[in-house]
Amino acid sequence: MRLLLAEDNRELAHWLEKALIQAGFAVDCVFDGQAADHLLQNERYAVAVMDIGMPRMDGLEVLQRLRKRGQTVPVLLLTAHSTVSDRVKGLNTGADDYLPKPFDLEELDARLRALVRRSEGQIHEQQQLGQLAFHDDGYFLLENKPLALTPREHAILTVLMYRRTRPVPKQQLFEQVFSLSDEASPESIELYIHRLRKKLAASNVQITTLRGLGYVLECSDASH
Repeated sequence: MRLLLAEDNRELAHWLEKALIQAGFAVDCVFDGQAADHLLQNERYAVAVMDIGMPRMDGLEVLQRLRKRGQTVPVLLLTAHSTVSDRVKGLNTGADDYLPKPFDLEELDARLRALVRRSEGQIHEQQQLGQLAFHDDGYFLLENKPLALTPREHAILTVLMYRRTRPVPKQQLFEQVFSLSDEASPESIELYIHRLRKKLAASNVQITTLRGLGYVLECSDASH
């Protein structure tokens, strides 16, 4: 699968390029929005990964121009900002998915493959852990019923689901859910973890605290 990576942080871009190639993608890498816009006009890609804060043309403008041309290539936006309003703005501009920094490579890979499957009209897939399922359209089911979550609860549970059975540090969760402008501290995560635990309480899935390591999403049924 051919992928366009547009990221102005060259160190991060080269690291991502190497990881995505190892994951099986053919990657074209550029470092500004103008170069990304040029390639999107002239080349065909299965999916594009774009940072929002790029020089010469930001990622939202590149995305807006792409959609105005009628191009439907799936786009995943990367950004250092993770407020709900930022996500809504990106999605309303035409993004298919949104991933705040820092992120886990396995999560990025899973999201990209879900976008490609969806764009090719393939059957939707879901990730399963016990009675909890995460559909690649972005919603959770608990015992086959929709799980009502606030945006921040959803963001936290999504990270834990992609990293299921492996601990996620509190600081990493905090950076994925809150932006620098939010008046919050990493301890704020504890409130949302408490709320999520209550919503999962009747199921065989739970969020466990591992001292010094973070939080892990686990299933009490040994068969999962």
